[in-house]
Amino acid sequence: MKIFTILIIFLCFSPVFAESTDTLTTNDSLKIDQTLISSGVKFEMGFFHIGNPKKYYLGIWYKDIPAENIIVWVANRDSPLFSESSYLKLGNKSNILLFNGGTFVNWKTHESNGVNPVLQLLDSGNLVIREAGDPNPDNFIWQSFDHPTDTLIPDQKLGWNLRTGLDRLLTSWRGPDDPGVGNYTFNLDYHGDPEIYMRDDNEIIYRSGPWVGQRFSGVPEMKSGDNGFNFNFVRTPNEIYYIFELPPDDRVKSRLIVTYDGYLQRWTWNPDSNQWTKFWFARDDQCDDYRVCGPYAICNTSALFVCQCPQGFRPKNPSAWNLGDGSGGCVRDTRFDCESDGFLTLYNIKLPETTTAYMDVTLNLDQCRDLCKRNCSCTAFANSDFVKGDGTGCVIWTDDLTDMRNYVDGGQTFYMRLATADLGTSPSNDSNNSKKVAIGVGLSAAAAIILAALATLIIIWKNTRSGRKLDARGARGRTAGRSTEILPSGQTGPSNREHSGEATNADDLELPIFDLYSLVVATDNFSEANMLGQGGFGRVYKVHFALLNLTCKMDTRRTT
Repeated sequence: MKIFTILIIFLCFSPVFAESTDTLTTNDSLKIDQTLISSGVKFEMGFFHIGNPKKYYLGIWYKDIPAENIIVWVANRDSPLFSESSYLKLGNKSNILLFNGGTFVNWKTHESNGVNPVLQLLDSGNLVIREAGDPNPDNFIWQSFDHPTDTLIPDQKLGWNLRTGLDRLLTSWRGPDDPGVGNYTFNLDYHGDPEIYMRDDNEIIYRSGPWVGQRFSGVPEMKSGDNGFNFNFVRTPNEIYYIFELPPDDRVKSRLIVTYDGYLQRWTWNPDSNQWTKFWFARDDQCDDYRVCGPYAICNTSALFVCQCPQGFRPKNPSAWNLGDGSGGCVRDTRFDCESDGFLTLYNIKLPETTTAYMDVTLNLDQCRDLCKRNCSCTAFANSDFVKGDGTGCVIWTDDLTDMRNYVDGGQTFYMRLATADLGTSPSNDSNNSKKVAIGVGLSAAAAIILAALATLIIIWKNTRSGRKLDARGARGRTAGRSTEILPSGQTGPSNREHSGEATNADDLELPIFDLYSLVVATDNFSEANMLGQGGFGRVYKVHFALLNLTCKMDTRRTT
C-alpha cells in the first residue's frame, strides 16, 4: 500500500519506557510517542498517524522489518484520535481505553471480569489481555486475533467460534491511506462443506472452493510443504477455522491481506533479498470472478470463450452464448431417469459451491457414488478430502452446479451425473473408468482417426455418385483466416455467418467436413505449440484454416 510512503511511526520513548517492554498494567498508560515491543522483538504496537490534519490510530506492525512499516492490525479504525496528548490505558474492567486527550474515551474494548489484568504484545503479533501470572491462551480475557482488520498472519484464525458466535473475518481498509472499515470482506461460511467468500458489501465476488485436505479447491497454489508453509483447516464442536503456520526459520514471514480495492493477496518476506514478494493473489483472471459462467458451465481460461458446456450439456441461451455471455449456463441434452444414469468423470476441477451440499467424512468414493446413485436429486459427487490423488470422505450435490472452473494443474476429480445416452458408454463402465477423458476435442485419438476416415469415404462416395464437386459456398460457413477452437459436444466458436445475418438456404446446410490430413496440417501434426490447454477438457488445439481448393485441404500458413 502506498500509505507507507507517508506513514510515520513514533519511536521516541519516555523515561518510563527507556527499556522496551511488552506489557502494561492498570497503573500504566501508553502515550502517543511510546510503544510496546514483543519480547523477541518481532512486533511493535503504538500510535501512527496519517494525513493532515493528523489522525492517530493504535496499530501493530513488524518490528524486525522496520523499513517497511507494514501495519497488520488497527484498533480504532473508524474512531481516529486528533490530539497529540492522546493515550492508551488498561481499565480496571479488563478493557482497553483510548483517550482523545483529557478524560474523553474515544474507543474501547468490551468490559470483562478480571482480577489483576495485564496487556501484553506477544511475539505472534497478538495483543492480549490476560490475568497476571496466567499465560495460558485458553484463558485470555481478550485478544486482537479475535478481531482482525485486513490482514491474517501466522497462527491467527479465520473463522467461527460456534459457541459464542464470534466471526473472525478480514475487512479491507477504506482506501490506501484510510484504515477505516472498507467495502470488502473475506469470511468463512461454515454451512454444508465450508468455504471462504469475498464480498463487495453484500455481493459475492470470489469463492475459495471447499477445503480438500491440504488446500482449498479453488487455490491450487496452496501446497503445504512446497514452500515450508503449513495450511490447516480445523473443525471442532466449538470452532471451525482456517489457519497457517510458518517454517522453523523465523526470518520467513507471510501475511494474507484483503486490499482496499478488492483483491486477496498473500505476501512473503524474502530474507535474502530483504523484500516482500507477492506469492499469490485472487481475482487473478476472469474465471476467479464469482459465477462468471452460469449453472453447469465450466470456466476455462485456455479457451477462446471461457465458458464451456461439458459433455451432455448445451448452452441455455445460445444467442447470448454466441455473443460471449455465459451467465445463463448450460442445460442437459437428456434428462436423467435415475435408474440407469451414470457419472461423467471430470479432472482438475474447482468444485461447485458446497454451502448447500451434503458431506460425510466417513464414506469412501464407492460408497459416495452409491449414495448419489440412490438419490434421484443428486447431481454430482466427489471426495471431501483429496490429498495427493488419494481421496476420502464424500460430498454430494443436490442443487444446480455453480461456479466451476478447470485448471491445467490443480483442482480435483469430480463426478457429474448424466443420462446414459449422453455418456456414450454404460453407466457401470463409465463410473469405474478412471482414465476417461471427459471434455474436449481429444476424447480419444483412435476415435478421431476412425471418424475422419469414415467422413473421407462418405465424401468420396457422395462426389462419385453425384458427379459434382463440393459447393464452394461451404467456404462461407467456415471461419477462414481466424483461429477457431472446437468446443465440447461438437460446438464451435461463433461463425461469420451467425454474426453477419446471412440468410440460410437448403444448399448451405451441407456442412464442410475435414479429413485427418487437413487437421494434421492445420495443427502442425497436433504439435504442443498449437495446444491451447488440457485437463478436464482433454486437449484443445488451435487451428488456422482456409479453403485452398474444392477438396477441403487446409491452409498451412501460420497465425501471426
